[in-house]
Amino acid sequence: MNDFVYYITDHLNQIIGSIHLFFVELVLALGFLLTIGASLFLDKRWKNSSFIVSILTFIAGLIVLGTQYQYYTIGFFGMLTLDPLSFFARALILIGILISCVYIHHDVQHKPNNKRVGDLYAMLIAACIGMNTLCLTSNWLLAFIALEMVSICSYIMVGYFAADKKQTEAAMKYALFGSVCAAVMLYGLSLIYGFTGNLDFASQRHIQGLIDAPEVMCSIALLFVFTGIGFKLSFVPFHLWTPDVYEGAPTPITAFLSTIPKIAAVALFARLAEAWISTQFYFSDLSFLFISFVAIVTMLVGNLIALRQTEIKRMMAYSSIGHTGFLMMAIISYSSGQQQMLLFYLVVYTLMNLASFGFIMLIERQINSTNLKDYAGLGKKFPVLFSCFSFVGIALIGLPPTAGFVGKLLVFSSIFDLFQNSQDSNFLWLLIVGALTSVISLFYYFKIPLYAFLRNAEKERTITSLSFSTTYAIVILLTLGILIIGIFPSLLLHLIS
Repeated sequence: MNDFVYYITDHLNQIIGSIHLFFVELVLALGFLLTIGASLFLDKRWKNSSFIVSILTFIAGLIVLGTQYQYYTIGFFGMLTLDPLSFFARALILIGILISCVYIHHDVQHKPNNKRVGDLYAMLIAACIGMNTLCLTSNWLLAFIALEMVSICSYIMVGYFAADKKQTEAAMKYALFGSVCAAVMLYGLSLIYGFTGNLDFASQRHIQGLIDAPEVMCSIALLFVFTGIGFKLSFVPFHLWTPDVYEGAPTPITAFLSTIPKIAAVALFARLAEAWISTQFYFSDLSFLFISFVAIVTMLVGNLIALRQTEIKRMMAYSSIGHTGFLMMAIISYSSGQQQMLLFYLVVYTLMNLASFGFIMLIERQINSTNLKDYAGLGKKFPVLFSCFSFVGIALIGLPPTAGFVGKLLVFSSIFDLFQNSQDSNFLWLLIVGALTSVISLFYYFKIPLYAFLRNAEKERTITSLSFSTTYAIVILLTLGILIIGIFPSLLLHLIS
């Protein structure tokens, strides 16, 4: 009996001693409850109350996160790990989701509806808790719960304002495809737990269990697990949901889906690759081959199909798939010890993607269309807007003097160093395909200034002038950030080092 009491006491002490590591997520959980309360009781009198509460929640989360700077510790029996990756990934998620929240508020203000918008802000906070947990954990079960938390919130957000057949179809496709991927991943995790008796993928016991397991069954289990991760990252062949959902969802929700969940999924995948690649586990020898192959195919498929798109959100969906392949290259750099490359590119990717969808949202509000052909002649009416949008397109291609150029240059440099040290042809193929797809992307990103400045509208349209708004200010600041980091990359490199 005394041994049992000691066991319980020891566990309680561990839990209490680890709570401070989870303070950011506890602040978000409190904000989640307050946002729901504001939506139920205050929005009728003050319609922006739930929005203000959610914004304050994200700001409070960032303040609390700042107290964990330069932490390196493990808590909750090894389930949570505080390190530079988790710190910067969570900071980026909080900043990105704060911008997404402003986008949603701006969009809802100009599209009156009968639904409580506060519920949507609450879903953003809940998704943020899930994404933060994904960045922190090396435990498969906790990772699966966090992944599903993000997925369920995303399903709700995509279908929340569904007003026509296309939007409803997008929400249904997303939910069905995601549910199947989640079920497959959970079955793979059950097999892995059966092989190892342990759920911490970074522990020696877990890796030894995988080494001792039959290779065929272990490979099947890992394939099932990567199905769930692939769904969130939308790499080939788990990308099929992406174009339909991005096109059918409201533009601010698309901005969120294309950017923020990927940060968390990349952080989890990077932690997994780092834990396995340097071990005797047979898959560690295949990890570079697997990631390289997926990166090459994803970059080619995303960029080649994007060439044929005339709908801007669908084009950006395939662009996002192509950038996922490039993020896989950055993961290889991270697992080889060059952590700055991944963090730098994640920051740059977030800035570029949120800026581009912010511009799309502002233009959609003016012309009620997201078709590239309807952009014809608009460059003369909105010169600042389309000049900045074109500049962001240049950054997405990876041309100087933008942050996109520096990000791609750093990743290419790290992969080239790996090729020189190992003479592995996989790294050479990554460099060739990465450069080739960057050139290919030039042809579809340049459609934006082509239609805006060099094409004339087929018929005259009465378009009201673009009024200044918070969203407008944010996209201009994001564009300036892309320019400043492109000229002075050491500012960001010094911060993340």
